[in-house]
Amino acid sequence: MSIGIIGAGHIGLAVAKTLSRAGIAATIANSRGPSSLAASVAALGPTIEAGTREQAASADIVLIAVNWSKLPAAVAGLPAWGGRIVIDANNPVESPLFKPADLHGLVSSQVVADLVPGARLVKAFNHLRADVLASDPQVDGGRRVLFYSGDDSAAKAEVGALIDRLGFAGIDLGPLAIGGKLAQFPGGPLPNQNLVRIG
Repeated sequence: MSIGIIGAGHIGLAVAKTLSRAGIAATIANSRGPSSLAASVAALGPTIEAGTREQAASADIVLIAVNWSKLPAAVAGLPAWGGRIVIDANNPVESPLFKPADLHGLVSSQVVADLVPGARLVKAFNHLRADVLASDPQVDGGRRVLFYSGDDSAAKAEVGALIDRLGFAGIDLGPLAIGGKLAQFPGGPLPNQNLVRIG
């Protein structure tokens, strides 16, 4: 199963690091092209390669992690999703001021889902800070918790299996309307909750 990452900021690179640590191959892309990622990719190890946005978006599982205002441009003009899995690792805030976006009463993942029609969307990898996400998930005799949610049970199962392969303890929060809201920053109670499952 191929994995692509669109967005090479703190979260995108943190996920790439967790994949590399587990020996899982992935293609990472940003808006400036593969050559701009040479140094970052070299530091991540041999399983991570830089590619174009289109190459990353052609994977079976595509994680998107970009600044909220850049989301429409990040997915514009890409080929049809055709039922592939998109992991929404975004939060509706603008760095560095962390100004909340006006979602007009929607959960952020509902906004993202509208931008990737035909994809099976799963919300994950957004509730921890990048430095925590990139660190060893085996901690204090247990595994660091990663929350995920989605409306497609098969897609959630695949993302849950990936989370497990990465060494984290996945917890399914249910559908996007519930789980997406719980893990959304700002507004949800779960962001920055660095929990560990023992046993």
